[in-house]
Amino acid sequence: MNDTPGHVLIVDDNKVNRLLLTRNVEMLGHRVSVAENGRIAMDMLASDRFDILLLDIEMPEMDGFEVLEAIKSIPALRHLPVIVTSSVEGLDNVVRCIELGAADYIPKPVNKVLLKARVGASLERKRLQDEQKELLNRFATQEVADQLTESGFAIGGERRVATVLFCDIRDFTAISETMTPEATIDLINTYYTLMFDAVSSQGGIVSLMVGDGLMALFGAPNPLENSAQRAVSAAQDMLAMTAALNEERAVATEAPLRIGFGIATGEVVAGYTGTQHRATYTCVGKTVNLAARLEAYTKVAGCEILFDQMTRASLQNASQTREIANVRLKGFANTVNAFTFA
Repeated sequence: MNDTPGHVLIVDDNKVNRLLLTRNVEMLGHRVSVAENGRIAMDMLASDRFDILLLDIEMPEMDGFEVLEAIKSIPALRHLPVIVTSSVEGLDNVVRCIELGAADYIPKPVNKVLLKARVGASLERKRLQDEQKELLNRFATQEVADQLTESGFAIGGERRVATVLFCDIRDFTAISETMTPEATIDLINTYYTLMFDAVSSQGGIVSLMVGDGLMALFGAPNPLENSAQRAVSAAQDMLAMTAALNEERAVATEAPLRIGFGIATGEVVAGYTGTQHRATYTCVGKTVNLAARLEAYTKVAGCEILFDQMTRASLQNASQTREIANVRLKGFANTVNAFTFA
């Protein structure tokens, strides 16, 4: 059982009940805040962090049932443990509380031994949920983590119109051959730090990292207005940050980094691929292949960014682009027209 003190919110319109519950909970080593009705409690939940809620049912302005319904409708509060402490009798009321999301029900007058056991068990569940959430946020982007929390996990995908971005560091193998393994990892982590910032600031997510390359999605899992413009802006932001990084590397007499980007917009199938035991959020389809091939072709074309016709059509500065016609890409039967900036 976890012995770390928790922050407990006690909600009860009866002052005597609040005082007695506060004393009992504080004697268990926890910090306590109080609210005299559900309306005040919801305001406090919106402005502060709590580990558990002790909730009365019969209260003015907003009763316990209404609080439970409100908590259930708010994703950030949905997993907050709620223990109902009430003198309301009847199995139907207990069942209704549980159906609305309450973790437990303790009848009044509250038994101290029972209170200790129920509070301890609820705080342990909360701790485990927080650890799971932390792990999820560490190994998934915020958008994917939110989708998993909201909709749950299922293998499969759905069709979306999105923009896919591929990028990698040019001649990274040659650069890394002159570096220690520790320095190589540090360089990759620096590169990822900059790239993640550029992608996330434009509303995208990084869905795949392989060595010095990565794939980013704009418009999946959540729709994104003008995903094409955002993807191109992310690439331009990354190029600007790389230029600043190269100034620091020049001072240290280190080789400059050069990065190439391939961007394509169109229909993709986005979702979770793998098995029930190990999966990743990604997307597949012709658009993905096109973005990857355009990134590879930047080395041939001698430019930093290449994008397709559908991406160009959505750009605010499309007039500042130039066309590279009849590009033959590996895996594509027909030639494509690629675009870069003039």
